[in-house]
Amino acid sequence: MSRGIDYGNLMHDAMRDLIRKVLDGVAKDGLPGDHHFFITIDTTHPGMQMADWLRERYPEEITLVVQHWFENLSVTDEGFAITLNFGNAPEPLYIPFDAISTFVDPSVEFGLRFELHHEDLDGEDGDDDEEAPIIEDAPQEPKSGEVVSLDRFRK
Repeated sequence: MSRGIDYGNLMHDAMRDLIRKVLDGVAKDGLPGDHHFFITIDTTHPGMQMADWLRERYPEEITLVVQHWFENLSVTDEGFAITLNFGNAPEPLYIPFDAISTFVDPSVEFGLRFELHHEDLDGEDGDDDEEAPIIEDAPQEPKSGEVVSLDRFRK
């Protein structure tokens, strides 16, 4: 008998699929209008591929800006590859979707944030080690926005 419907993981999958579809459209047709993305990445994720000097500079996380200059964007079901400019040095990256902690398109005030829930140090809290998405307004100017946390719906 199952323990119930795992809404947190279902939302996690749906939000990652939304990001995949958006990036796939950009890979095919480019960025429309004023759209651009701030994507915060967990650089410690095992599938994250980046230059050693970049990992040394950003050992835990990095926020990527996908706007005016990017190339070689290709999207798979698991992640995406992109070449971005870091101080006039083009660098190829591979980012698994599970490494994304925030995805923001400030041009339309849209943002997603995925919070990590880690096990306690003593290992007693084994059911809370998954990620749960939080849907929020993108930060642009100080505004009050509602943040919806899925944790309140979990047992």
